[in-house]
Amino acid sequence: MQKRAETHTRAGVEYQPQGAAYFEQRQLRRHARVWSLWALGVGAVISGDFFGWNFGLTAGGFWGLFIATVIITVMYIGLCYSIAEMSPALPHTGGAYSFGRSALGPWGGFITGLGENIEYVLTPAVIVVGIGGYLGAIFETPEAFAPVWWLLAYVLFVGLNIWGVEITFRVAVFMTFVALAILLIFYIGAVSHFSWEWVLSIEPEGGASRVLPKGWLGIAWALPFAIWFYLAIEELPLAAEEAHDPKQDMPKSILLGLLTLIFTAFAMLFLNAGIAPGAKEVGLSDEPLFLGFRTIFGQGIGTKLLALIAVAGLIASFHTIIFASGRNIYSLSRAGYFPHWMSVTHGSRQTPHIALIIGAIIGYGVALAIHYSEAIFGDVPVGAVLLNMAVFGAVISYMLQMLSFVLLRKNLPNIERPYRSPVGVPGAWTAFIIALITLLFLFLNPDYRVGVWGCAVWYAAAVLYFAVYGRKTLVYSPEEDFAVTQRAAHGLD
Repeated sequence: MQKRAETHTRAGVEYQPQGAAYFEQRQLRRHARVWSLWALGVGAVISGDFFGWNFGLTAGGFWGLFIATVIITVMYIGLCYSIAEMSPALPHTGGAYSFGRSALGPWGGFITGLGENIEYVLTPAVIVVGIGGYLGAIFETPEAFAPVWWLLAYVLFVGLNIWGVEITFRVAVFMTFVALAILLIFYIGAVSHFSWEWVLSIEPEGGASRVLPKGWLGIAWALPFAIWFYLAIEELPLAAEEAHDPKQDMPKSILLGLLTLIFTAFAMLFLNAGIAPGAKEVGLSDEPLFLGFRTIFGQGIGTKLLALIAVAGLIASFHTIIFASGRNIYSLSRAGYFPHWMSVTHGSRQTPHIALIIGAIIGYGVALAIHYSEAIFGDVPVGAVLLNMAVFGAVISYMLQMLSFVLLRKNLPNIERPYRSPVGVPGAWTAFIIALITLLFLFLNPDYRVGVWGCAVWYAAAVLYFAVYGRKTLVYSPEEDFAVTQRAAHGLD
């Protein structure tokens, strides 16, 4: 292999030499252990139980969404077991990008990381719409005020992420436990109000049955919303360089987090749709859990207080996925796939402040653009449009990560694997197929097609940038160095 001090070309990309000062300006601080990582993973997803999943009721009816959730749960089992194997074997902040880089080469690494980038930039935008919906309902502010709530949330939680990794993880742990406590209160209160009449309150269309009011196709339309119960659990490898023992703690936290989310997903699906005002109204709401609390506790100030506390679930995810957005942009920039200046970290805080701010500006800007584009999107909820756009990036990333898992097993069999997936290659292929089917149906649903095509254009423009410029500015970051060394040793480059 050629010396790192020389500019040279390999595998169709060019590496630029960088001195010690380059990495001194791009340092992260280790802090997280297994429970911090568990809280980061669960916290990133828990908002899916508070907002977003419910649009799947409108898309497919209750049983359509239930079947979709079972399918997606199978996908995430295959995905999480695969990531639990890859993350301790490649313990780098790059996460999905580093898996793709080692298995698929520099182009594969970029397109994998790019899919994850779209996911993590847009997911906070989905969640902040939910935050605005809850706060607007609680404080009875007009709909036009919603973008102000969004802006306040971005400023506060980007600021916390910039402040330091210690406070980021402490807030993540605290907010995750608060969110789970709120869900437990809801579950206990909702059980006595449950009725199958509310579950089946959506009127069937076009000769369909009340069980599947949108027909069998409704299951396909509900797949992206079922993903919302789990989307972002896979962000944990992005914290690898800030974990004390990623080789031991990463698999434990990923799998424990998945188990937690499986329980909350099915409990919320049944208990929020199965009480008044029922699946029909819950499926259209920006604050579905607030509707449930009003049924359980009435219209009083206590209900509003609980709903205000329930915003903790959205905040937990918003806060932790902003973390993921920053680390994704940071890692791709540090390795030269994105412009280098994006990965400079704060001098004293050692947090990727520039990357965090860039992700927030893009996410907020996209949410505003959709909010003020009623002529294009019609009456479709802003959150639902953004959700499908985020899922577009997620499922592309999932497919490429599963392909990476299979190729790493085949081409790099001798790298250290502290944990091995019990579902192995068949589990990875199963997750790949489900993600592919979901991607195809994203383009077929007319309600969200415009937003998904917008993401496809975004994706294509970024690939063009890399082809023209980005591939000529790569740097031997830790994940790049590992990938180049291992691929060269096995004759892959």
